[in-house]
Amino acid sequence: MDERLVAFQRLLDIMDELREKCPWDSVQTFDTLRCLTIEETYELSEAIVDKNYKDMCKELGDLMLHLVFYSKIASEQQLFDIKDVLNQLCDKLIRRHPHIYGEAKAQDAQQVHENWEKIKLQREGNRSVLGGVPTSAPSLVKAYRIQEKANGVGFDWHNAGEVWEKVEEELQEFKDEIDRHSDKAEEEFGDVLFALVNYARFVHINPDDALEKTNRKFIRRFQYIEEQSQKIGKKLTDLSLEQMEEYWQQAKQLE
Repeated sequence: MDERLVAFQRLLDIMDELREKCPWDSVQTFDTLRCLTIEETYELSEAIVDKNYKDMCKELGDLMLHLVFYSKIASEQQLFDIKDVLNQLCDKLIRRHPHIYGEAKAQDAQQVHENWEKIKLQREGNRSVLGGVPTSAPSLVKAYRIQEKANGVGFDWHNAGEVWEKVEEELQEFKDEIDRHSDKAEEEFGDVLFALVNYARFVHINPDDALEKTNRKFIRRFQYIEEQSQKIGKKLTDLSLEQMEEYWQQAKQLE
């Protein structure tokens, strides 16, 4: 038997046994697992950003456990089982790849993406192109996915230059509202962020990845300032802004 199937069957068997015999596993529900699943997803995301492939393998396993766990609970309630989950996924993959399993043509990834959106609307009953964007997704991720989906049906800018002009326009509108001390400043700031996300998409940058890397860079440099303040026997709050900036520049040079 295929080693992959053997490994998957082993996981299913272990899940059955844990659900029956383990005091913790036996009382879990969809609701109790939900937050843990979100946590595992973020841990996987962190491993991907860090390019830590050993951790990535481990976190994928943790996430796989959750998928099997949900399916096991569902089977106990006679809602569905892991077979239904996998078959539904396979059917969807075949349906959404008519250029592989049918007679449709797709010369590049963009054409595949456009075909997906058409299939979702025409054959899968989606009432809106944007209907597949999770309402609970983080705002930055949501903006990116909204723009991708609009692109899939041809509602998009022609080139990156046009998008950058929009960024500059939104920046000016935001500045004008700030200068007026207007209540619309927040709305205009949102427009700036949305336009920047759009530009990032056009130049093939994932804005969420980019911001996460900047967050980590700031943390590294700030923690260097903290370390240096401890070395000279001072509290961070005792350092002047000039001293903090000097250490900040040192941290940059060390990178």
